Amino acid sequence: MNYNPQDTSPQLSEEQAEELMRSLLHKEGTWVDWGKTCQQLQKAGYNSQTIFEKTGFQASQQNLIIVAAQVYDSLLDGQVSEDLLSYYRGPKSDVLYELRILKQNQRVTVAKLAKDKSLDHLETKDIAKTFQTFSLMPQLPPGFTLDPGDAMAYQCWKQAKQKKDLQARTRLIAKGLKYASSNTARGAIEKLLSDFTVTPEASAPLMPLYRVENQEEISRIVPLAGNLPLNKNQVLGVEKIDTVSPFNYVNYHNTGSVVPLPSWQSVLKAVDPVAILCQSDGLPQSLTGKPEDVLVLIDRAVTAWDDQSYFLVEEGEELTFKWFAESPSCPLLGQVIIVLRPKKIFDENNLLEPWQMDD
Repeated sequence: MNYNPQDTSPQLSEEQAEELMRSLLHKEGTWVDWGKTCQQLQKAGYNSQTIFEKTGFQASQQNLIIVAAQVYDSLLDGQVSEDLLSYYRGPKSDVLYELRILKQNQRVTVAKLAKDKSLDHLETKDIAKTFQTFSLMPQLPPGFTLDPGDAMAYQCWKQAKQKKDLQARTRLIAKGLKYASSNTARGAIEKLLSDFTVTPEASAPLMPLYRVENQEEISRIVPLAGNLPLNKNQVLGVEKIDTVSPFNYVNYHNTGSVVPLPSWQSVLKAVDPVAILCQSDGLPQSLTGKPEDVLVLIDRAVTAWDDQSYFLVEEGEELTFKWFAESPSCPLLGQVIIVLRPKKIFDENNLLEPWQMDD
C-alpha cells in the first residue's frame, strides 16, 4: 500500500513508519511496545485499517493494547514492584485494559488484587466497576474499608442478604469471603451464615422510554450535544435555546445542531434541556430488541439526586448515564428526562410512492 505523505506527521518519515510497521509485523518486544508503536503510528496519521493491512493487528486489538499500554505506564508512575510489572507483561493486556475507568491510585490496588487472585479480564472488569461505584459512596458501609477486595465483598454481602434461595446466597457468601481484605468485612459476611434475614432488593426504576409515533407531536427544539463519547465541557458548554410563544420558534446563533422533540409534558417542563445520542446497549438498563440509536434528553437544571431518576455523570474523562441507590459523591450533570427511540418505519419506500388503489 502506498502512503500519502500529507497524511503523516513531519516528525515521522515514511521510512520510520515502515520500520515501525515491520517491528509490529514480527511482534518485536512486548505487547506494551506494540501498543506504544500503534499509538505512534496513529498519531502520525496512519489509520487503523492501514496498520492492520501492514501488520495484522486488527483495529480492536490496536485500541486494546494502546489503552492497556497507557494503563501499564500509570502503574509505572505508581512505583509498583517489578514482579507486578512482569506479571502484566506476561501478557495481560486484556486485564489491564479493564482498569482504564479507574484513577491512577485505584489502578495500582486493583492490579495487585487481580494478580494475587489470578483474575481474568471479565473478573477484573467486574471488580473495576464495583470498586469505582463503591469509591463514590459518600460514606463507607460499616465494617468495609476503601479497598477493591472489600468493595467486592460488600457487593456480595448486599446481594446475599437479598437472596431467598440458599444456594445462590451461599455462592455469594463464598465469593465475598474470597475477596474480603479486612477482618471486619469478613466478619460481616460470616454473620450471614447464621442470619437468614432477607432484605428486599432495591430495584432501579423503569427507564422513561418513549417512541415518536406522530409527526404532529414534534414541536420543541432542543440543542444537540453530539454522540457519545463526550466530555463534560461538550455538554455543559452547549448554548441554551429559548422558545418564543405562541408558535415556539427559536433564534439560535450557535454553530451546533438542534433536534425537534414531541411536545410531551416531560419535554416541555425541562428547564435547560440538551439532547445526547448514544447506542441503546450503552444505557444502564438493557432495552428489548436489537441495539439501535437512541436520543437521551437531559435537564442540566436538575442536579439534585433522587432514587427514581437516572443522571448524567462523568467517569474518567467521558460521560455516562447512571442510577444511584444512594446519594453519590460525584457531581450530577443533569437528570435523564426521556430516552427516545426512533420512529418505526416498516417500508420507507412506501412513503415515497403515491397511493394506488384498484378499481
